[in-house]
Amino acid sequence: MSLFRDRADAGQRLADKLTAYAGRQDVLVLALPRGGVPVAAEVARRLGAPLDVYLVRKLGVPGHEELALGAIASGGTIVLNDDVVGGLAIPPRVIDALVRQERHELERRERLYRGNRPIPDVAGRVVILVDDGLATGATMRAAVEALRARHPARLVVAVPVGAPETCSALESLADEVACAVTPEPFYAVGLWYDDFDQTTDDEVRKLLDQAGARTPQAA
Repeated sequence: MSLFRDRADAGQRLADKLTAYAGRQDVLVLALPRGGVPVAAEVARRLGAPLDVYLVRKLGVPGHEELALGAIASGGTIVLNDDVVGGLAIPPRVIDALVRQERHELERRERLYRGNRPIPDVAGRVVILVDDGLATGATMRAAVEALRARHPARLVVAVPVGAPETCSALESLADEVACAVTPEPFYAVGLWYDDFDQTTDDEVRKLLDQAGARTPQAA
């Protein structure tokens, strides 16, 4: 049985869990594209906060791409999984090649979504990091670790629905984890939405443009 009509409905429900941050000048809502953007747009609207995107690209082990040796994130921050890198004895030249490849794609998406707007400065701010759900949480964990390096005052992970064990695990990384619903058994994020169609690049740009017009400080 689904819990949400679509991502916008999920974002409205999630915003109810974040009312303590409404109206604050130091709050910034960052969405993980693409599915996190419609959710985050509703959260930002309800909180009266600026909205932007935070991109993360996984660095997959060559030949076993589903296994992440690390990730690269907006602003060029690189996070490595030392256990995987050391355990598989992955040489620096391989890592450098992967970083170059994924940085190219990340920068392409940055230009596509953000245009000429600079990456927002998160230092000293309350950052609410939003996605449409958490299954394994690998991308969210990479985003949290990368954002930590940019020194936000408080880092909040917020999702409408998540696997209970994943939400619990993130509590050791983020200052706060707001998983609106944690069904058991979980299965998959899309199971809990009536409409879980893929969010398009055009939708992402439109939502960011609308939020920028509403809160000029996001630009």
